[in-house]
Amino acid sequence: MAAVALLVFGLYLLMAFGVRGAQQYRRTGDFGFRGVSGRPGSLEWWGGALFALALVLGLAAPILVMTDMAAPLGTLDHPAVRVAGVVLAAAGTTGTLAAQHSMGASWRVGVDRSEATRLVTTGAFAWARNPVFTAMITAGLGIALLAPNLVALTGLAALTAAIEIQVRAVEEPYLLTSHGRTYRDYAARTGRFLPGLGRLT
Repeated sequence: MAAVALLVFGLYLLMAFGVRGAQQYRRTGDFGFRGVSGRPGSLEWWGGALFALALVLGLAAPILVMTDMAAPLGTLDHPAVRVAGVVLAAAGTTGTLAAQHSMGASWRVGVDRSEATRLVTTGAFAWARNPVFTAMITAGLGIALLAPNLVALTGLAALTAAIEIQVRAVEEPYLLTSHGRTYRDYAARTGRFLPGLGRLT
């Protein structure tokens, strides 16, 4: 299943970033990529660095299994775990694309504090403030379960940490500054990653 993990990960990157970036460019004349924010060593910078690390480890994990350089962890090397991995990877990929579609022209990778985009509160964003990230973690977990070695699990941990930093230290302060009371009211009734959980008070 390591080859499947590598294929799914490649398709995920292609669809969620390559195709989505091209669609954004056709719609707005801008690919939507803003890059890593913050000075080197800052919390914001570490969020970007951990995301890059997660990408590298996500690619490396199945390759290491395929080349017999890292074996799957015994407790996770089971057909039921692999089936769960396929289901989660498919659900996470579909969810990512659907949530990105909900964002419309407001879709961005990273934050540019000098610009203000429309606050999206409909579609997938009606039930969680960060459905793209929720779906990304779901897809990441699924892919990790298809090649469940220590490298894959470390990559999943790095991805989760990167997303937590990006949301809490970068995006929420930016949205509060950009949209003020409108965002605060939205965040008070809508969970951060899941419905009802992580609402701002």
